[in-house]
Amino acid sequence: MLNVPNILTLSRILTVPFLVWLLWEPDWKLGYWLAFALYGLMAITDYFDGYLARAQGTVSKLGIFLDPIADKIMVASVVLILCASGDIEGYHVIAALVILLREIAVSGLREFLAGLQVSVPVSRLAKWKTAFQLISLGALILAGGLPALLWIKSIGLVTLWAAAIITLITGWDYLRVGLKHMD
Repeated sequence: MLNVPNILTLSRILTVPFLVWLLWEPDWKLGYWLAFALYGLMAITDYFDGYLARAQGTVSKLGIFLDPIADKIMVASVVLILCASGDIEGYHVIAALVILLREIAVSGLREFLAGLQVSVPVSRLAKWKTAFQLISLGALILAGGLPALLWIKSIGLVTLWAAAIITLITGWDYLRVGLKHMD
């Protein structure tokens, strides 16, 4: 049960409070730099935990359970702290809210469908959504450490909206599948 992929997934979950702590003080630019490095490492482990599990033939029920939870904890925590610190502000909070609401709704839908023994595979578009989320949040963290380089924040906000739009599309796709199984 505690193979390398699962340890990588667990490390992502256990690292989230430290990541949030680094981002807690918006004026602490070193905190943003360290948070960006840590976030990058966490994003890399997100890729490698699944890759290693498949390559080594160590895909486990624990890993299947924990990986999406780790992703959602990481994304939700970063979105919330960036909104609280003002790094995501104004109407851009709507994009962040769309992402959070979809994550909650899809988690609930997956739990409901699991009770019916219906599996909903992750689509290619959902993988793009994840990529845009990771790029967006990483850019917004980096922008906090480099506030003079406005183009970094622009990239973060544009990809945040791209992730939000894809989030709506993939959320609707999951909902359509779920509705077929509801009375």
